[in-house]
Amino acid sequence: MDKRLRKLIERIKDKSLREKVIELLENPTIEIEGQKFSGLPLETSPAGISRHHCYPGGFIEHVLASAEIALTLCRIVRKIYKGKVNQDYVLAGVILHDIFKPLTYIEGENGGYMASPLGEKLDHLTLAVAELIRRGFPLEVVHIVCAHHGYEAGPIGPKTVEALICHLADVTDSRLNGEALRAARYLAQKATGEEIAQLTPKEAFEILRVKAEKGWEELKRLLEKKQK
Repeated sequence: MDKRLRKLIERIKDKSLREKVIELLENPTIEIEGQKFSGLPLETSPAGISRHHCYPGGFIEHVLASAEIALTLCRIVRKIYKGKVNQDYVLAGVILHDIFKPLTYIEGENGGYMASPLGEKLDHLTLAVAELIRRGFPLEVVHIVCAHHGYEAGPIGPKTVEALICHLADVTDSRLNGEALRAARYLAQKATGEEIAQLTPKEAFEILRVKAEKGWEELKRLLEKKQK
């Protein structure tokens, strides 16, 4: 398991919940009619096909970034608004909210990703809710996962503070990553006249920084250097 992910899981204080999360992450499979589905490895899977984190390793980065945002929101609720929040539920929910996305993707011939045979019939949210219930996760955690798409895109909206925090964390990181990648691709194409198919977040934020601080000519030199 990714060391950063393991470190995040260890912050779950409830031993029973922590062990359930570890067990699922170490064996992120689901069985339907006697057939076991395993999907892409978590460490190399994307967290999306086109909108955000659509590159190898995107799944882990999205979980880690969403968790950082969620933990910050937990602190805001406690310190600023003097509210109560179950951080264990938040951590478990944000870690598992996309757990079965890797089952719904396969690598495409062009180097990108496309829906797997399972993904063409069931979405990752349905799979996750069904498996979390089967594995005996707390109802509060199941609700967090079920509601993380929010009122407009999900089957149910957040009904608890913990679910709201996870929804906002997911949306925020998805937007941050997706918008940065789109902006960087646009700038790269405008600077060189060529479209960049694969772009990492590190490269994307570097492109945005160079254009903002040094202008088009320096950006063009940067991109030409990367292509060599």
